[in-house]
Amino acid sequence: MAITDILSAKDIESALSSCQADDSFNYKSFFSKVGLAKKTPDQIKTVFGILDQDKSGFIEEEELQLFLKNFSSNARVLTSAETKAFLAAGDTDGDGKIGVEEFQSLVKA
Repeated sequence: MAITDILSAKDIESALSSCQADDSFNYKSFFSKVGLAKKTPDQIKTVFGILDQDKSGFIEEEELQLFLKNFSSNARVLTSAETKAFLAAGDTDGDGKIGVEEFQSLVKA
């Protein structure tokens, strides 16, 4: 399944254009602009599965750094500061990674 099966290409383009500059990524704003915040828990879970590149059941720091590239291969890589802030916001149990429930909560925050 492609991410565009759940999110519109127009919304993805708009969300990505809002965070082109280094250190301009804000997950709350991005989730809202891309339309993910309005999706059902199952749809969010499906997107999580796409983001979980190694299919470990978690999104680790390396996968978060490449987060935007899941939406477009032309997107930039998140900076170290953005990646660490994103991980800190989503990792509620302190295990250093984001599970599906944590991701769902992060999207709906």
